Amino acid sequence: MILVESSPITFQVFVFVLGCCLGSFYNVVIHRLPRHESLISPGSRCPACGKSIAFYDNIPVASFIVLGAKCRWCRAPISPRYPLVELLTGILALLLFRRYGPNLQFGIEFFFVSLLLIIALIDLDTFLIPDVLSLPGIVLGFLFSFFTPRLSWNDSLLGIFLGGGLLYLIATGYALARKKEGMGGGDIKLLGMIGAFIGWPGVVFTVLVSSIAGLVVTIPLMLFKGKGLGSEIPYGPFLSFGAASYIFWGQFLIHWYYTEILGM
Repeated sequence: MILVESSPITFQVFVFVLGCCLGSFYNVVIHRLPRHESLISPGSRCPACGKSIAFYDNIPVASFIVLGAKCRWCRAPISPRYPLVELLTGILALLLFRRYGPNLQFGIEFFFVSLLLIIALIDLDTFLIPDVLSLPGIVLGFLFSFFTPRLSWNDSLLGIFLGGGLLYLIATGYALARKKEGMGGGDIKLLGMIGAFIGWPGVVFTVLVSSIAGLVVTIPLMLFKGKGLGSEIPYGPFLSFGAASYIFWGQFLIHWYYTEILGM
């Protein structure tokens, strides 16, 4: 998976730290965007007491540890999700940088997985996928296809139509069979965005992996909670996981399937 390892370790550390800092901002987006709040003003504040957070208490990951996972002022607990998002963003940035180095492909794929992360967590919290993320994502994914050798513009365009159209057909079929909506329009737009960035093979891979992951996670969860299979579960996180899996392991897994399973 990793193709570029020759960059100085200090540069790699810088990329990781920068990724963690961006993850801190992503936490702000995840919290404020669904509430239609400004992402810039006011500055970071404790959601429990409303007290402004000083810069020295807002250092990614480190401040969470130093403060003992509690607000300095009201001692309300700080969700561990904040440092986890920061760490995950830093790791994603580092892995992609080690693969591509400081080039445009690194920027495109890091932007894409960042969108996936933000969308997944917003959907997990609110059962909604904001159009302000997915619709511009479709346009940008298509435009980026003109600047990357890994995806042609026609594959990107086909991915958009296949992604959006495939989930639309599934959602329509489910609604007709069960007489109720089973998949929201946000999921359809999200898969269209995924298709714009990784093309039609990525869409097929994403749907397969997200379906398997959804079954593995949701069936035990439903049984544990004593709810039926008709329980509402956000699908966006599974689509995001499937698309991110394609970015990091998709080509390897497809090659393995054709060579080891099909013997081609």
